[in-house]
Order: sequence, then C-alpha cells, then structure tokens
Amino acid sequence: MQINKETGKEDSLNKRYAYSLFANIIGLAASMVTAVFIPRGLGPVSYGNFSFLTNFFQQLIVFLGLGTPNAFYTKLSQRSDEHKLISFYVYISLGLVGIVAVFLIVSTTSSSFKEFLWPGQQRLFIYAAALLSLGIWFSDSIKNLTNVYALTAEAEIARIFQRIISVGFILLLFLGQWLTLFALFIYHYLITFFLCILWVRILFGKGYSLWGGKPTTDEIRGYLLEFYKYCGPLVIGGIVGLPAGLFDRWLLQKFGGSAQQGFYSLSYQIGTICILFTSALVPLITREFSVAFGRKDLAQMAFLFRRYIPLLYSIAAYFSCFIALQADKVIYITGGQRYAGAAMAVTIMAFYPIHQTYGQLSASVFLATGQTALYRNIGVFFVLFGLPLTYFLIAPGDKMGLNAGATGLAIKMVIVQFIGVNVQLYFNARLLDLRFWRYVGHQIVSVACLLGSATAVMLMVDVWMGLNDNIILSFFLSGILYTLMVMGVAWFQPILFGLRIQDRNAFVKFALRKIKKC
Repeated sequence: MQINKETGKEDSLNKRYAYSLFANIIGLAASMVTAVFIPRGLGPVSYGNFSFLTNFFQQLIVFLGLGTPNAFYTKLSQRSDEHKLISFYVYISLGLVGIVAVFLIVSTTSSSFKEFLWPGQQRLFIYAAALLSLGIWFSDSIKNLTNVYALTAEAEIARIFQRIISVGFILLLFLGQWLTLFALFIYHYLITFFLCILWVRILFGKGYSLWGGKPTTDEIRGYLLEFYKYCGPLVIGGIVGLPAGLFDRWLLQKFGGSAQQGFYSLSYQIGTICILFTSALVPLITREFSVAFGRKDLAQMAFLFRRYIPLLYSIAAYFSCFIALQADKVIYITGGQRYAGAAMAVTIMAFYPIHQTYGQLSASVFLATGQTALYRNIGVFFVLFGLPLTYFLIAPGDKMGLNAGATGLAIKMVIVQFIGVNVQLYFNARLLDLRFWRYVGHQIVSVACLLGSATAVMLMVDVWMGLNDNIILSFFLSGILYTLMVMGVAWFQPILFGLRIQDRNAFVKFALRKIKKC
C-alpha cells in the first residue's frame, strides 16, 4: 500500500507543484514590487477605492457563479475526456456576463442607489471594476483547464513571463508618475488579457480547445441536473454570503472612508504575499482529491491530507509570524508614511493567511467529495456569526460600536476564519479517519514556535544590536537570522513543520546530489 502512495502519481504532483512553486517565487518578487509601488503611487484614498470596487464585483461574480467553477473543475477532473462539458461551461460564463451587464445598467441608472451601493465612487471606475472582475473570472477558468489536463508546468512558465512583464509596466508607470486609478485598471486589463492568450496558446498547442462541440439538448439537461445537485446547496450559502461579504467592506467604506479602506487593503495585500508559496499547491491538491474520490480511494485522500496540509500551514505561518512582528517596517517599505495608520491592521491581518491556507485545502475536500451541503452550512453559520461582530468593531461609538476601522475588520476576519476552519477540519478528520486534536495541536505549537523565533530575532537586532532606526537593514537582517533559526528548529524537530525525519534526510541527499552535479 505504501508503495502505491509513493509512485509516479505522487512524483507527477511534486513536479507540477515545483513549477507552481517556482512561479510563485517569481510572483513573490513581482508582488513585492507591486506592493511597494502601487500603494505609494496611488495613496491610501485611491488605493482604497480600487480595492473596494474590485472586491465588490469579485464577490458579486463569485455569487452569480453559484459554485459552478468548483463543479466544473471537479467534474472535468474526474472526466477529463468529456469535452462537451467545457462547452456547457462556456454557456454558463456567457450568461454570467449578461447578468452582470444588466445589473450595472439598472444599478447605475439611479444616482441615489449608485451612491448607496458605492459611496463616493465614480461611475467610470464602477464599470472598470466590473470589467476587470469578469476578466479575472475567465482567466481563472482557463487556468483550471491547464490544471485539469496536467499542463501546470507550461502554464506556470507563462505566468512567470507575464509577471516579469507586469513588474516592468508598474515600474514604468510609477517612475513616469503616470500611476493613477485609471492607469491601474488599464494595467490590469493588459496583463490579464496577455496571460489568457498565453494559456490558450498552450491548450491549443497540446490539442485542447475552449470549445468541445455543441452539446445536445439531452446533454445540456443532464449537465444542468448534475450541476444543480452539486451547486444547489451552495446557492443558499451564496445568498447569505454575498450580502455579508459585501457588508464588511461597505461598512468600512461608510464609517471609515476610503483611507481606512486603503489601510485594510494594504494589510490584506501584505497577507496575500504570505500565501504565495502555499497557494501554488491548492488547485493541484484539489484535483488530486477529486481524482482519488472518483476512485473511492479515501486512503489516498487521507495520505494527501497528512502529507501536505500541515506542511503548507507551517510554511504560511513562517511568513505570517515574521510579518506580524515586523509590521511597522513592512509598512514603511511598502506603502510609506502615509500608511502608518495601518500598522495594527497589518499585525493582525498577518495571521489571516495561516488559516486561509488551511481553509482552502480543507474546503477542497468538501468540494471534491460533493459534501456541498455540509460546506454550505458551516459557511452560512460563520457568515451570520461574523455580521454583528463586524458592526460592533467598525461602527462608531454613537452607534454602539468600537470605531476600530481597518483594525476592527482585520480582527473579525482572523477570529471567524480561525474558528470556521477548525470546524471544517473536524468534519474532514472524521471523514478521512484522522486525529482532529493532533492537527489542532500542530497549529498552536507551530505558530508559538515561530512567534518565539521572530520575537527573539527582533530583540536581538533592534535592541541588542541597536538597529531599530535603520529600518531597511534591520528588516533584512532580521529576516536572514529568523530563517536560519527556523531552519535549525526544523532540523531538530521536523514534526513541528509537518515533516518527518525521512523527509529531512531525503532533502539532504537530494541537495548533495545536486551539489555534486554542479
């Protein structure tokens, strides 16, 4: 049995992850550049407006999609030779475009309604955000096709190329002082369209198409029934989740204004950087879960869960714990002094990616196994739980709130995510016959160890060496020492990072072989 778990299939997954990871390393560099120059170039107000509008339409489109992207990815992973399923999904996507267009026309006709939905926003940028969000929807769909057909390596090479070009665009806009809100939308249109073209060329070059032939009426009826059974339970979750998700940012915009929106957006963007390494594996693991469940192989699913989820959690925590204790320096490097008010939000929001990684991978088990009703119920409960918490933390004092602005929203996101993800973990552990409390204990011990290491390094560099005033030197020296300390801990206690002694020894042998070849 163990031999089967470690066969070529596993090697294939590792190879595809290696390409995704390398692309995400390049993406990390690109994200660092954009995280520095975009907030600086736009300022908190414009940056907040951009984030508010794009977040609104991305959540709206996710809701209108009714879970169909997950259904499409799961079903096509299980039946990759059923090409008419692609054509059916094209129909769904075109229908989504029509619904968004009608919504825009209706909602922007009345100035008062427009102002209620998007306080202080120009009509031009409302339409621009909607168009960009649709572009991202189509881009994600094409990316899913490359994963289904195991073209991850080629797709990630294309993404590396796109990210290098995107960095050049941002530097050009910033240095030329052309970085405005309008220019930022144009920039995103260009790089999204360029990446889609590259991915389509890869699919066509391998003999795949974005159109699998016109499905018959009976086939459409069959797909509708299949998608309904899969997505039906998610619709109720979406009906509850959409207003709740929009409520968070809308309430922050109404009571905090665009500046607080900008502070929160910066903290969220910095948090996103923390999961670039782990997010590379999420769609690949989702596919493997789907394929394994299609064979009714729960043992393989349990193996994948044990093998990857604690490891990826620890990788995300490695970045997050360091960022949390270096928040003031990160803000200085990225946004500059205009974002000094975001320090506490960045500190708190740094912990969000830790369980976001866990949540994404844990959710993939629900979706791969078709447990959409249970997944919906958990999501709906915590969405409703978060609503009064959001209001209490963001609303002003005269409206029975704490007026905590971006910091308040960050607190709410971390609390709700931590509890919700562990509830998901409980059900997945029961399904896969895993020890729930072992994984909870790993979460706590791993973060405690990393926080202790980050604190020790901060005291060493800022207090003992007296480098607190030299922000750049202090930050990078702290990062080096922190990494060395974590590597030392991982060497002696690999289990804290989801590794086994065999993994450590295998990595050493692999590294030595590579060194000898050089």
